[in-house]
Amino acid sequence: MKLADLRRLSIRKQLRIRFELQNGMECVITEHGLAQVPALDRVPDFNLEQELASVSRFVLEPVGAAVKSGAKPTPIGSAELSAMVTPSPLAAAREHEED
Repeated sequence: MKLADLRRLSIRKQLRIRFELQNGMECVITEHGLAQVPALDRVPDFNLEQELASVSRFVLEPVGAAVKSGAKPTPIGSAELSAMVTPSPLAAAREHEED
């Protein structure tokens, strides 16, 4: 799973995806696909892509209409999130179909 995969998922599903970095800071991928580290006050000495490889727990927060309908933040493991970002064989076939 790559950072770009999470960014696409956050945009497509209108979610904020939160996860903790090894240094104790939190990364938030916004519903606009932006990866932010709110506590960062200088040039980072880490690579988010490399940090992502060691993350095992994420929190998915719905935004917009989903919040109004009562959806709550959901903790999720890396295996479950990886399954969400991996396209199904049917979706992949549709993507590559010729019109």
